[in-house]
Amino acid sequence: CAEKRVSVEDAADLVHNWLKQSAPCQARCCAGTHRPQYSTTTSPNEKTFEKILIANRGEIACRVMKTCKKMGIQTVAVHSDVDSSAVHVKMADEAVCVGPAPTGKSYLNMEAIMEAIRQTGAQAVHPGYGFLSENKEFAKRLAAEGVTFIGPDTHAIQAMGDKIESKLIAKAAKVNTIPGFDGVVKTAEEAVKIAQEIGYPVMIKASAGGGGKGMRIAWNDEETREGFRFSSQEAASSFGDDRLLIEKYIDNPRHIEIQIRADKHGNALWLNERECSIQRRNQKVVEEAPSTFLDPDTRRAMGEQAVQLAKAVKYSSAGTVEFLVDSQKNFYFLEMNTRLQVEHPITECITGLDLVEQMIRVAKGYRLQHQQKDIPINGWAIESRVYAEDPYKSFGLPSIGRLSEYQEPLDLSNVRVDSGIEEGSDISIYYDPMISKLVTYGSTRAEALSRMEDALDHYVIRGVTHNIPLLREIITHPRFISGDISTNFLPEVYPDGFKGHQLDAESCRELLASAAALYITAQLRSRNILGPLRVSSAPVESGYWELCVELGGERHQVDITKSGDVYTVEAGGGTVEVCGQWNLASPLLPVSVNGADRMLQCLSRDASGTIVLQYMGTLFKLRILSQRAAELDSYMPEKVSEDTSSILRSPMPGTVVAVSVKPGDTVAEGQEICVIEAMKMQNSLTAARQAKVKSVHCNAGETVGEGDLLVELE
Repeated sequence: CAEKRVSVEDAADLVHNWLKQSAPCQARCCAGTHRPQYSTTTSPNEKTFEKILIANRGEIACRVMKTCKKMGIQTVAVHSDVDSSAVHVKMADEAVCVGPAPTGKSYLNMEAIMEAIRQTGAQAVHPGYGFLSENKEFAKRLAAEGVTFIGPDTHAIQAMGDKIESKLIAKAAKVNTIPGFDGVVKTAEEAVKIAQEIGYPVMIKASAGGGGKGMRIAWNDEETREGFRFSSQEAASSFGDDRLLIEKYIDNPRHIEIQIRADKHGNALWLNERECSIQRRNQKVVEEAPSTFLDPDTRRAMGEQAVQLAKAVKYSSAGTVEFLVDSQKNFYFLEMNTRLQVEHPITECITGLDLVEQMIRVAKGYRLQHQQKDIPINGWAIESRVYAEDPYKSFGLPSIGRLSEYQEPLDLSNVRVDSGIEEGSDISIYYDPMISKLVTYGSTRAEALSRMEDALDHYVIRGVTHNIPLLREIITHPRFISGDISTNFLPEVYPDGFKGHQLDAESCRELLASAAALYITAQLRSRNILGPLRVSSAPVESGYWELCVELGGERHQVDITKSGDVYTVEAGGGTVEVCGQWNLASPLLPVSVNGADRMLQCLSRDASGTIVLQYMGTLFKLRILSQRAAELDSYMPEKVSEDTSSILRSPMPGTVVAVSVKPGDTVAEGQEICVIEAMKMQNSLTAARQAKVKSVHCNAGETVGEGDLLVELE
């Protein structure tokens, strides 16, 4: 200012204009180098906060802290007692324990968090997503103590957090809305009456809900009664508010959302869309930006309506307006999330903007740095939500355990991993089972998809069951590649449930050959003697083996020859050449199969010849025997399988919410026996056949593990 003889105000304007011009350039540089980055363009003239408390845990807490560190802001973590060694706690400058493991006593414990703010002197709070991020009472308490809430004001939170009120506001703002009942549904019978008037199918939703919790689709009166019961229970458990609404269910829609930003000076703009149609139980699994479905006119119309809604409630901060879009590109307002969305990284990739930084700037009172014309779409980004879940059970039921081995694929280019865990971390029943958000970026969608496939193959996760098999099958499925998707993608593509990668003749040969080559490599290595030889000469190594490989209940004759580093394998009526470095100490085994690069992971090998390989994302259990061992194996007795029709075991770890039967009761096929709650989602377990209840091994309120016996039938 002194050198140029300009005022501070003029200097601020110069910086403001420079930032407006530079942000698109930075985004283009990101696209040119194909790096999935976001830029934090903090001006030294912009003073924000000295210390921010992050009222959250896991990956989103770590994500907020990264931007705070770039901006020179000190951070405070809050944690439960079981999270005392969590990554977000280690990453923060200060950390305060706010209670025991249950969320109601820790991360939802407003009084404890307020005390942590007073104790540390934090000037502002970033709530992340979930927990208290959309709690107007929390925002009010912060304001009363002069602490800045990094998010919208309480009016916007209340207006958009209540689905009934938000729908009325959307209508008034001339935003397209779904036909339905504009009021609170109080009883199951009232729900049935309203559903009949609207016409089936209908969606029963928690008024204060989000994240897929408290939502049920009903196709008839009975499903409406059941949906009302479960939705109200889930809503009360997750949000402390059991009010429900009912609206017309749009069959086979796409779920497309618009990211918006607004400041406290009446400025608002939209940052393009995210395609979020791949879902299970109304929760997103794979997202991408932009959408393959939208044309520029529809994108603009959706963006403008999203901004209209934001201005109608005087919104300020980052937010997301979600729409359902039918096959004719008609779109309808679904809800507005008044917080940072889980899938925000893909928007950052295609725009080059740091949304957390923008939230902090707006919370401090600064104007938006950009105009609508400054917002680009550069390249393509895809996000896969990596969960500790069993994808073979209802497309993903929670799994718990300790990460005995963990390696993110960050050595690959154009890969971003937002996580809050590390090797040794525990995945518990108390919190969301998300492991990470895996994001890949490319100049085209095909490039981003190819990188996602590589990243999933290179991702090492041991100790918990995870959903990488499902994620890989989704992104390589012809329908997904072509963009022919909807919210019904998973049940339509896998009507009988997910079964993993299905082997054709060629891929079966590849797997058999790779497993056989690995087996022989391990056998040869085990013959090596460390130190001086105890005999005068070593035996001559054989270069030919005849093996029997068991896979999926079938036995395959495999003949294998080794020449140098190349194995030539005769299997399944064809010849396969396999070569690789075969570092058996590494969790990753890069090999070449008939000239094509493959990434295998060997999860286990034992002396009996059993090998568990991850191939094409799916785990396959193989057993490799010599011909003589295979002959003798036929004399071994087979283990008799358990009669699952007479028992009911818990399919996941969780808490027993209700037990509907007692010993001596007669149950019909499909009748509810008990309800298990896991990660705030309630699951009804039913009888496999008509029978009399022999014994009940659980009570309401008890914690059960996966596979625990719940009920026996006669």
